[in-house]
Amino acid sequence: MSLPIRDDLRGLTPYGAPQLDVPVRLNTNENSYPVPDSVVEAIGKAVQAELRDLNRYPDRDAVALRADLAAYLGHGLSVEQVWAANGSNEIQQQLLQVFAGPGRTALGFTPAYSMHPLLAKGTGTAWVDGYRAEDFGLSAAHAVEQVERHRPDVVFLCSPNNPTGTALDPAVIAAVLDAAPGMVVVDEAYAEFAREGTPSALGVLPGHPRLVVTRTMSKAFGFAGGRLGYLAADPEVVDAVQLVRLPYHLSSLTQAAARAALAHRGALLATVEAIKEQRDRIVATLRSRGFRVADSDANFVLYETGGDQKKAWRDLLDRGVLVRDVGLPGWLRVTAGTAAETDAFLEALS
Repeated sequence: MSLPIRDDLRGLTPYGAPQLDVPVRLNTNENSYPVPDSVVEAIGKAVQAELRDLNRYPDRDAVALRADLAAYLGHGLSVEQVWAANGSNEIQQQLLQVFAGPGRTALGFTPAYSMHPLLAKGTGTAWVDGYRAEDFGLSAAHAVEQVERHRPDVVFLCSPNNPTGTALDPAVIAAVLDAAPGMVVVDEAYAEFAREGTPSALGVLPGHPRLVVTRTMSKAFGFAGGRLGYLAADPEVVDAVQLVRLPYHLSSLTQAAARAALAHRGALLATVEAIKEQRDRIVATLRSRGFRVADSDANFVLYETGGDQKKAWRDLLDRGVLVRDVGLPGWLRVTAGTAAETDAFLEALS
């Protein structure tokens, strides 16, 4: 029997990457390094301390966690300028719920994070694709032209961009902020992997009350299973998203685990430089073999397969290496992991 699903959702497929049991999984941009024993112990103790009070609701506003996140981000941010939720996806959904919705429009520039148009669809927001150049670049002139043409209520910018990997020129963000009539959301999920000297949009927050920077602990922190995303913005933005957040949306266990991870961020972020080395190794090796490769400031690399990417994806899978087909004809994305995983990928590619 057919269910009365919304007409605009009929025929769609859920977001998701294949979860296959293979020796080398390099398709979801996870941190390949397991959580260190010392951090496992600290998180275990923090979670254990919450168990006796599970009969009580968690801190609805997650104030202590937000204070820790503000301290981590720096830039003079206060607890009033930070909000947290179950992954940056929920953060961005809340932003669309409060600043977009039916009768309003969101603008993005694809190829970019594929959840943005899906989140727009789920919140009844019209999605407009401003597209990127053939080389995946995004110029300030093109971005402003699209903003002025469509007058969106929310603009999504990704820096570093997923799936292409490259960070935005700060001039693009500045130009969009000047032109946009509504909110500007800069998705910085991979900011910790950016090459030296790459500025964060966090530095532009003062004086821009319609700018929001979203981050996650899933990537650099190796906390993907913990599901913790957050934003930095003007205090009025934080107040606004609380109008649509679900009651007690962050469990006591999630808050405790995330705070313990932040307290041990030195150990967790110690793998970032090793991952960047493997990313740069992948880029250099593929280019030396004649592949066209996008510049990357993230923990992944987008490369041209030289043919049918679906066949190339299957050929790698047959050799025990799982990468990501992001739907770009002729291109595949591979996560930078450990040195052994890079060895396996490059050998399989040969």
